[in-house]
Amino acid sequence: MTTSPLLVSPATAAVRIVGGRPLSGRITVQGSKNIALHLYAATLLADEPVILRRTPNITDTQVCARILRRIGAEVEEGDERLAVTPAGIVDPIVDVELGRRVRTSAVLGAAVLARAGHTTFPLPGGDAFCPRHIDRHLNAMNAAGAQVSVGDGCVRAWFGAGGPRPFRTDVGTPYGPSLGATVSALLLAARTPGTSLIVRPSIEPEVLDTAQFLASGGVGVAWDHEGLHVAGTDRIGGGVFTVAGDRIEAATMVMATVATGGNVHLEGISPAEFPDGLVSVLADAGIVLHETPSGTRALPIRELIGVRAATGPHPGLPTDTQPQLTALLTQARGVSRIEERVYPRRDTHVPELRRFGAVLSSGDHGISVHGPTRLHGADAQAEDIRAVTALVIAALIAPEPSTIRGMYHLRRGYGRLLDNLVTLGADISIDQET
Repeated sequence: MTTSPLLVSPATAAVRIVGGRPLSGRITVQGSKNIALHLYAATLLADEPVILRRTPNITDTQVCARILRRIGAEVEEGDERLAVTPAGIVDPIVDVELGRRVRTSAVLGAAVLARAGHTTFPLPGGDAFCPRHIDRHLNAMNAAGAQVSVGDGCVRAWFGAGGPRPFRTDVGTPYGPSLGATVSALLLAARTPGTSLIVRPSIEPEVLDTAQFLASGGVGVAWDHEGLHVAGTDRIGGGVFTVAGDRIEAATMVMATVATGGNVHLEGISPAEFPDGLVSVLADAGIVLHETPSGTRALPIRELIGVRAATGPHPGLPTDTQPQLTALLTQARGVSRIEERVYPRRDTHVPELRRFGAVLSSGDHGISVHGPTRLHGADAQAEDIRAVTALVIAALIAPEPSTIRGMYHLRRGYGRLLDNLVTLGADISIDQET
């Protein structure tokens, strides 16, 4: 039996799971959390109404919708739908309390700066596995002609009398292109007269879809060997745009079902929408993805075996699948090694997975996993979306009861994860703790 996550307070809810049973069946994949969050920011630039379809019903999108309202937009939320009517008068402040709850506060700030000419926004919040550096975002603002000051956990940015100017900015980092800074620069350039150049841009789907959205509204967007060229305009059209399927949720469901000895049919996402790096790692481990008329079927073709993998920019292995992959590989024969190359460190799930009996070690930007290991029930918690999901997968493997705390973070990224797992055969309940 399961209780809907919406009927209890995620801040104090605990997930009770009795695992040890194969999960199999068919579920529908939600719209992409990360693509939706960047499109929400991009709607602020439109001069006409925008409708986004297939928006995920998660805490982060709800928070961003509230931020848009505070800025002045008229926002209507429906079933997997967001309608935004442009603000007549823009309030240039990204609400501090709300902005600190999401990791896209700098992107929202860039959108407001592009639209209003000045803004104040808080430093990013969201997940707690590592600091969120925004220097590339601020560099783009400076390059466009803005003055920028940072203090008391907030950023103030403003253009002088001349307004923004065409600019060139490099969004590369030692860990690869910055996705968020690429979108921030793209939003700034979209409202800047002339043509701007974003050097070493990210090519993640979040960037490509935001660029496509802006191009459909009249912004000039072109890619070449130099980078991303953006021809700005003083008027951006609206329209209807559909959010792509959530590749991270899809990967999570694949790993959760296969880890328990089952398989899954995912509706609403094709194998071509899975990053090549993820498909390759799954294949090496013994999992194949088959295209179906309505989506993707994932199933193991042999005993799971250990892999060597490294996260990286698209189309590599997404860092947001690394914690879940770690949990899956506890059931694979041999020693696996996952190198983290997108963030300086991402291993907060490791000590919590050890509570289930997982044999893991972390250090030198990577995690080693020894398997297969018989996991047992445990009490565990985590402070970011994907780490909590890794603990859920471990609990689904273990035959004894487990308690997972951190449901607030699950609700930030997954609208129906627990309900979908129950549909596939999981024994899950949600308790309100005091």
